Amino acid sequence: MYVLPYGQMSLWGATVITNLISAVPWIGQDIVESTNTIINLCLGIITLFLMYGAMRTYLLYLKVYTKETSLPTIGTIHKNALKKSNKTLRLDKQEYISIPSSFLAFLAGLIDGDGYIQISKTPKGFITMKLVISLHLEDISTLEYIHSVLKLGKINIYKDLKSPTCKLVINKTDLQEVLFPLFIYNNIFFLTNTRIDQFNLAMYILRNDIKLQSEISEVKNVPFVFEIPKSPVDYTLLPFFKNWIVGFKHPWRYPGLIEFVRENPLTYKRVKKEYKRLCSNRKSYYNLLKYCRDLEHVNKK
Repeated sequence: MYVLPYGQMSLWGATVITNLISAVPWIGQDIVESTNTIINLCLGIITLFLMYGAMRTYLLYLKVYTKETSLPTIGTIHKNALKKSNKTLRLDKQEYISIPSSFLAFLAGLIDGDGYIQISKTPKGFITMKLVISLHLEDISTLEYIHSVLKLGKINIYKDLKSPTCKLVINKTDLQEVLFPLFIYNNIFFLTNTRIDQFNLAMYILRNDIKLQSEISEVKNVPFVFEIPKSPVDYTLLPFFKNWIVGFKHPWRYPGLIEFVRENPLTYKRVKKEYKRLCSNRKSYYNLLKYCRDLEHVNKK
């Protein structure tokens, strides 16, 4: 018995079917002559269904991927807090994911060394929360650089004849929506005991939607968000440790900050033009202008 190969078998089968159809009285020949049109129509319909299926699959993948890579909000944010928060300059939450982990490690080190998470009580007993980075006024470009990347926070300037300072203050809403989720997403965390305790308590408050100070006064064992290294060697093996130590010890050596300062020198003219939106109030803004004017006057001598 001779068996036809697959291709010849298909051709033979098509020939047989065509001959059978053409044998139908009156309309058989017309059907055969219109076969090409029918085939093209069928192929077009099949192609449309395949394209529709591929599009549905792509949209489903996009939905799952976006959900997995989006920054979740930690806890619940009151609608009034969203109204007060200035989002005109803030990036889209999806854009924050593209911020380099090296910058976030540098920022964590800087906060460990020169910042703190303040959790305090209002006169009515409610909890307030904010993150503060405090530096000498001559290092204000560091705060400006951080703001240029995160688009979060306001700068406060405190006039002091001996040691004028500047502070970048990031409010609770921005911590919930952006900064804390970013640290968690990139698996970057604080390494000093004080900052670890502050962060764990802040996360506990946010995740449990605690509003009153009295509700946390009885909490004894606050759960850890991250597993902390057990030995000094383990710290050095952390993927982000090198950038963390730069932020902790020598922030001015961070490449991004070096480039930013070179391209944006601290001058009276630029401060007058660009710093108004960064400062939390007029007093801070005018104190900085005076500082820059005095600095330029000294440099001219």
